[in-house]
Amino acid sequence: MIEVTILDFLSAHLSVPTYTDRQNEMPASYVIFEKTGGSKRNHLLSGTFAFQSYGQSKYEAGMLNEELKRVVEGLITLDVIGGVSLNSDYDFTDTETKEYRYQAVFDINYY
Repeated sequence: MIEVTILDFLSAHLSVPTYTDRQNEMPASYVIFEKTGGSKRNHLLSGTFAFQSYGQSKYEAGMLNEELKRVVEGLITLDVIGGVSLNSDYDFTDTETKEYRYQAVFDINYY
């Protein structure tokens, strides 16, 4: 399952914890990601992944987003990854919970 590969890679390379879903107790800064879609073409799998970087301020969330983008692009070094492309990234502050976050969306091809 590609999510496990991505989780392991991010956990080893990011300066903050990475999760695939919210925990009961969350740290001040962290990343959550999920697969939002996928396809298969010519035996090559492709997935769209949304990565949300949380911080105590908009600046901190934005800086974590920049670190995250560099690390996710590093996935290309893994044998199971065929391509990594940034689809979009933007301020995604949650106005209801007042949590600062940025979201980066990547298209990732994998075997």
